[in-house]
Amino acid sequence: MKLRVLHTTTYHYQGNVDLAQHMVHLSPVDTATQKVLAHALHIRPEPVAHSEILDAFGNRRCFFSLQSPHETLTVEADSEIETRMPRPLPSGPQAQAWQALGWEAVREHFRYRAKAPFNPASEFLFASPHVPRDDAFSAFARPAFVAGRPMLDATRALMERIHTELSYETASTGVNTPALTALAQGKGVCQDFAHIMIGCLRSLGLPARYVSGYLLTQPPPGKPRLIGADASHAWVAVYVPEPAPSVPGQGAWFHFDPTNNRAGEDSPGEDYVQLATGRDFSDVSPMRGVIQGGANHTLEVAVTVAPPQELRALQAAP
Repeated sequence: MKLRVLHTTTYHYQGNVDLAQHMVHLSPVDTATQKVLAHALHIRPEPVAHSEILDAFGNRRCFFSLQSPHETLTVEADSEIETRMPRPLPSGPQAQAWQALGWEAVREHFRYRAKAPFNPASEFLFASPHVPRDDAFSAFARPAFVAGRPMLDATRALMERIHTELSYETASTGVNTPALTALAQGKGVCQDFAHIMIGCLRSLGLPARYVSGYLLTQPPPGKPRLIGADASHAWVAVYVPEPAPSVPGQGAWFHFDPTNNRAGEDSPGEDYVQLATGRDFSDVSPMRGVIQGGANHTLEVAVTVAPPQELRALQAAP
């Protein structure tokens, strides 16, 4: 499936901003289920400096600076990606070893032992700015993680519980709403659901990371697709070591989307676009920065995810 993503961020400042430095995570990367065909980042006003690096988690991170007064800043990321259907969660005779791997065995695999080989997934075991350690997470997770239950079955059950028992309500939380607050009030958005699921898994000693990206959505029946009507999305990836691996540290990341109750290996589905991964939202915030000047500001974000030909037709329409 070919998808084009337009993600436009606009800041309107009250008064001039004289100097600004910004960091953005708006560039998708190649994965096992997606290939980046084209990507461009358009910044207005034009920055005096602009660079891109791979961060510690393998994401494409862009820095830019502005040194002339401006009252408006617009950053548009235009990406075209080809995705493929991910493999489903292992099942059947060929996946018997995966299915038999109990969640306690995964926890023990990551328990500290002197001189044990380093596994990069252990970086995602610990508390992070948006996902603290708290007994509320483990209490919520325990009904799914009963003794002896296979790791993937238990994780799917946790995803389904979040999807079923928590309500998705737009604007019910903000970017900085603590995950524990969202869990206590029983509602939130995709970012909250991802943070809650990560908190539950880490509270049991299981590695989980935050995935930011996009999801192709369909307009309501009888309504046309509108430019800018979509939004960013977030889900969770859980690392499971391969049973009896031939190479230490070998395993796979399985993706779970508690907002939509979908899961798969490397991605929840063909209609997902992965942007970046990190410990939580703070590692992959689409855009952040520091400015000198410009008292208050308003923020506008518009996202469109559509097949390339459909998006071209929308842009050409009067």
